[in-house]
Amino acid sequence: MSDEPTRPLGVVEAFTVARDQCPSGAVQRVARQALEAAQQQGASALPLQAFYLLTAVRGWQGAQATRVKQALERYLAQQERCEPTGSAGRGADS
Repeated sequence: MSDEPTRPLGVVEAFTVARDQCPSGAVQRVARQALEAAQQQGASALPLQAFYLLTAVRGWQGAQATRVKQALERYLAQQERCEPTGSAGRGADS
C-alpha cells in the first residue's frame, strides 16, 4: 500500500499537515497562524501564508515534508501565473 501514489495536497491541507506532523514547534506555529489567517481573511490570505510556511519548512525532511513543500510551491506558482498583467504599468501610464 505504501507504493500507491498519493494525491497532491491542497494549500490548506498542506498547512494542516505541517501543523499536525512537522516535529518543529516553530513550523507548527507558522502553520497554525496560516490556518487562522485563512479562516479570518479567506482566500486572500493564502498566498502570503503559503510563502511564510514554505520558508519555515525548508529544513523539514521526509515524505510528508516533500508533499507539503510541493503543494506550497505548486500553489505559489499558480498564483504567479494568475496575477493580473499590466497592473504595474497602469500607475506609470497615469
